[in-house]
Amino acid sequence: MMPGKRCRRNGEKWGQEMGSDSNSGQPCVRTIQWCTKLGSDPVSLTAHEGRTAVLDTNIVLDLFVFKDPATAAVRQRIEAKEIRWIATTAMRDELERVLSYLHIVPRLAFYRLTPSDVLAQFDRYAQTEPTAPRANAICKDPDDQPFIDLAVAHRALLLSKDNAVLCMRKRLLVLGVNAQAAI
Repeated sequence: MMPGKRCRRNGEKWGQEMGSDSNSGQPCVRTIQWCTKLGSDPVSLTAHEGRTAVLDTNIVLDLFVFKDPATAAVRQRIEAKEIRWIATTAMRDELERVLSYLHIVPRLAFYRLTPSDVLAQFDRYAQTEPTAPRANAICKDPDDQPFIDLAVAHRALLLSKDNAVLCMRKRLLVLGVNAQAAI
C-alpha cells in the first residue's frame, strides 16, 4: 500500500494501492476501499487476493474457535490460498498460551475443541517466517508489536480487532501496511 489521495465517497474512505497490471506486469495504481472502523463494511476483496496477511491472536480465535461470521471471508481465502497467512513461532506460542486462559477453556469445551485442534489449524494454514526487525511504527501495546513488525517487514495486510493497532492505520499505511478489522 502506498499513501494515496484520500477522499470520501458515499461516506467511506478510499485510498490507492500500488500493484502491477495483470497483462503487462507494469506498475499501476488501483483505487481501493478500506474499513474505517470496526464493524464497517469490509474492504474490497479483490484488492487483497494473492496478498500476504498477518492475523493477530483474536482474529485467529474468531477463525478457528468462535467461527465468527465476520471472519468467514478471511477463512475462505486462506483455505483457497488466495491470502497467504504468515506468522512467527512467537505468535504460535502466544496462541497456545491464550488457549489456556481460564475464560477461553470453557469456550473451547462449548465448541468441542481442544487447544491441539486450534493449533493444528494454525500449523496447517500459517506459513512461519522469522521474527521481523522492529518497525518504525511503535504500538502502545507491546504484545501487538510483533504483529506490526511482521506486517511492515512483508508489506502485508494486518488483520486485528485491537484498538491499539487500528488507531495506527495512517502510520502503517505509509509503511505499506493496511491494518483493518476484517476483509
